[in-house]
Amino acid sequence: MEKFSVNEYIKDFDTIGIAGHVRPDGDCVGVTMGLYIYIKENFPDKKVDVYLEKVRDSFEFIKYTDEVKTEATENIIYDCFIIEDVSSIERVGVAGGYFESAKHTLCIDHHMSNNSFAETNIIKPEVSSACEVLFGLLDESMITKEVAEALYLGMVHDTGVFKYGSVTSNTMNIAGRLMDKGIDFTRIIDETFFEKTYVQNQIMGRALLESVVFYDGKCIFSAVRRSEFDFYNITPADLDGIVEQLRITKGVECAIFMYETEEMEFKVSLRSKNEVDVNQVAAFFGGGGHVRAAGCVVKGTVYDVVNNISEKIALQLEAGKEDL
Repeated sequence: MEKFSVNEYIKDFDTIGIAGHVRPDGDCVGVTMGLYIYIKENFPDKKVDVYLEKVRDSFEFIKYTDEVKTEATENIIYDCFIIEDVSSIERVGVAGGYFESAKHTLCIDHHMSNNSFAETNIIKPEVSSACEVLFGLLDESMITKEVAEALYLGMVHDTGVFKYGSVTSNTMNIAGRLMDKGIDFTRIIDETFFEKTYVQNQIMGRALLESVVFYDGKCIFSAVRRSEFDFYNITPADLDGIVEQLRITKGVECAIFMYETEEMEFKVSLRSKNEVDVNQVAAFFGGGGHVRAAGCVVKGTVYDVVNNISEKIALQLEAGKEDL
């Protein structure tokens, strides 16, 4: 099969829309903005728009984030609409209507739960991030420093600063080539991944303090309720990093972190080390993701949610014991 090329794909399109998933994380912002900058700077004759929810403050160093459209109110039919880091049409967010009405559609993703719902699909679940996937579809000689900053941001966030099991020698090679573009990689890592506000540290501290281990210390969970959102005056973005901190607790195989999105409904993040396929767990509840990192939305009390999810985790842990 001939290698897919973004340059070749978009050559006959005059209008192009780009979007990522709801509640965009670093990889989503990086891949959508990376492609937006790439097209805008290399193909100035094309009209290109990018749709995302508000980009968090620490990501605003990425060029053109001030041009991100947070609403889809215009009557536009795009020649092509490209969605990235999106595992299902339901997660496209505000621009879903544009995707459905576009003359042609393309999905660039790395989620194993993606069922190839676009006209053209580049899905590589074995790759560490959507940004790594996109890098392989671009002409490297046309990747500017600004595009490299966006792609490196996404790779940093979806690999946990290059430590997750999805990282390969190719991942590191690509990161190095992006660094060669002159990006301030130390700043990107420090200011977008590790740096926390005082309030973020407070809520993380509380989540860790109130965490509970079970299954002989192999699982850990913590939850943040709506009342705590109001008390600390926080948003879901302020909860980044909590599930990963839970996961690296010594002896823990699987971490569950959840926050209340509305009464009796929780957004659940799952992380594991070696034994549990959390994508399989999340998929049972209508979610998905990757083998070691996945998420879903589950209704019920905190205890209902934990009990239901932990039952699925327990099945895998017990199966693992039988295989020994």
